[in-house]
Parts: sequence; structure tokens; C-alpha cells
Amino acid sequence: MAEHPAYPVGLRLSGRRVVVLGGGQVAQRRLPALIAAGADVHLVSPEATPSVEAMADAGEITWTRRPYEEGDLADAWYALIATSDPRASAEASAEAERHRVWCVRSDDADAATAWTPATGHSEGVTVAVLTTDAKGRDPRHTAAIRDAVVEGLRDGTLVAPHHRTRTPGVALVGGGPGDPDLITVRGRRLLAEADVVIADRLGPRDLLAELPPHVEVIDAAKIPYGRFMAQEAINNALIEHAKQGKSVVRLKGGDPFVFGRGMEEAQALAEAGIACTVVPGISSSISVPGAAGIPVTHRGVAHEFTVVSGHVAPDDERSLVDWPALAKLRGTLVVLMGVDKIGRIADTLVAHGRPADTPVALVQEGTTAAQRRVDATLATVAETVRAEDVRPPAVVVIGEVVDVGSGLPE
Repeated sequence: MAEHPAYPVGLRLSGRRVVVLGGGQVAQRRLPALIAAGADVHLVSPEATPSVEAMADAGEITWTRRPYEEGDLADAWYALIATSDPRASAEASAEAERHRVWCVRSDDADAATAWTPATGHSEGVTVAVLTTDAKGRDPRHTAAIRDAVVEGLRDGTLVAPHHRTRTPGVALVGGGPGDPDLITVRGRRLLAEADVVIADRLGPRDLLAELPPHVEVIDAAKIPYGRFMAQEAINNALIEHAKQGKSVVRLKGGDPFVFGRGMEEAQALAEAGIACTVVPGISSSISVPGAAGIPVTHRGVAHEFTVVSGHVAPDDERSLVDWPALAKLRGTLVVLMGVDKIGRIADTLVAHGRPADTPVALVQEGTTAAQRRVDATLATVAETVRAEDVRPPAVVVIGEVVDVGSGLPE
């Protein structure tokens, strides 16, 4: 059997009996895919890892808590042998052969009648890799090939431009905090399929350089507004390009719905009858502090965190923020778009009860090569911002969590 390559095939296991022998790490890795395939999974093992046990407790699999016994593979369509008992593995493999049950063995691939390929998924496509030479015994080799193919499908490099799937409509894509590697897989794929990209200044700019030359890139800050408000003009641009049958990506920094006016654009598109897809992004409110070594929550320090916009000062009649209430909270306060108002914000928090020595960190250009962190307190933050020339974009973190990671190496 080892002289001939494996015949690739996709098994449809929905509702069909699948037997897994052994509840260890191998089973833990393989069971989710079998469950997702709709298989009627029966686990036979005297013990299991906590994750496998949780699958049984949730009713996703049926667990018989004992070692393998002759007859366990009766009526099975597929079997996975992953026990630590060589004798039981050999006996179960022999039973599978007698009953003509396709059988995978984690201990001896050459003795098995089936191999599990290295698999990956990308928008309706399953990639399964089996190698035909001696390297086929090395899972790292097949996994590396799988990863390369899946990544190519996700970023569009393996799909010829004239074969790209163009879906007319608009995708509101959260680009993440700035590092181009922190955009979601789906967001990157939609960028690769776009005809038009309307980008914010704070979006991950490096991603735009990867776009093919035929893609029209529009800087949202430079859309001519004329008699329109800025946001209305952007809405109109999205609608205009989408009505031309183009695939449009509205690339935003962070997440579209965290102070990103994403819902305003989604509502405008809905009123115009334009299909809209929302792709969440990693918000800078969590990721930027994390990149600077600051956890927004920490056991025994902060059991809550609040994200607030600081683009309107506390004493401005347009402010919708209850700053006195925020001052009374004990958790972490994350302020976005508040660098130029931080003095008045700090004064308001102190005036309503937040201690003046509360730690404050300002993280400028978070997750990018230009990232820098400046520390202060509520009492000193206004002067520190001026002295250190802290400029937007910067995330302000207020609370005891600022000092939690101070002893970590940079």
C-alpha cells in the first residue's frame, strides 16, 4: 500500500456513525471537524482531555468511558484510532479492515486505510493536502503547503484577476489599529476583490500599497464636499460607485462601529437599496493598550473597562458622556480621540472623585513602527502631553492597570 499514492476523496459524514478511539490530544484536534461535518461521533476511551470531555458534556459527541472492545466499530462509516495502547490499536485496525471501515491510525500511518490531510478553509473552499513521497509522513511539510495555499486564496494572490469574484455592493471593513497584519482574514480578502477602496486616514495605509494598479483608491478626507457635510459626501460616494456595479470597500481604522460612523454609512446604503457587508475590526481601544503592555482588565485590579470618545470636551454642551459618573468607577477608562482634550478630561475626573495620582498612559501610533508610550497621572497628564508633544492618533488609558505590566521587559 505504501508504494501507491492515496486516492483523495471528500467524505460526507453527516448523520453517519464515526468511532474515535482515544480521548487525548489527537482526538481533541480532530473532533471539531468531525462535529462540524455533522457526524454521529462515538468516542470510546477510559479518559479524555478537559476539552474533549466538554464536547461530551455539551452533547456534541457520545462518550463510552472504557477501553476499546471488539465490536466497537460495527456499523461505523469511518474510524479514528488514537489510543496509547498499541495492542488495542492493532486489534481495532484489524476490525476496521474486516468491516471495510475506512480507518485512520495516529500511531502507524502505513497500517491505516485512510490518511487525514492537512486542511484549511477560505470562503467556501476546503484545501486538503496529502503528499505522495516520504515527506508525506511529516505533518509539518503538508501543513506548510496548506498554509501557503490558504493564505494565497485569502489574500487573492492565487486567483487570477479576471477570475476574481466581484460582488457588487459595499463592505464596511474594520482595518484594525494600524499594523497591516492585524486586519481580519475576511477584510484582507475583500480588499483583494475590490474595484474601489474608500479609505480613512487612520486606516492601515500599508494595505493600500498591496492593491493591484487597477483598483481605484479614494482618500475619504479628499472627497469634494461642496454643499454636502463630510459624512454625507462619503455616503454619496459609496452609493455612486456601488450603483455602477462595482465592489466597494470602505476601509476604516479599528472597528467600523466603534466611533467609526459605520452605522451611518450602513443606514445610507440601506436607504439606497445597496447591499452592505460589515466586517468587524480589532478596536484600538483594546489592541493598542495591549500592544503597549497594558491589560485593560486584570484580576484583582480592574473588573471593568469603559471606552469613551474624547473628541468633545466634558464642559461642551454637545457632550453625551456622563463624566461625573465615570469618575466614580473603579475600573479602566480608555479614551479615544481625546489627546487635545485630555487636560480638561483629567480635571473633570479629579473634580468628581478620581484620585489625582491615578496612572495614565498615552500610546501614540499604537501597533505601528512609530508606536511610543508616555506615562503620567491625572494631575500631570496635561503638562506631559505638551512637554512630550503627544499627538493624535493616540489612545489614553486611565487606571491602575497602567502600572500592572511596568516590570515586563520591553
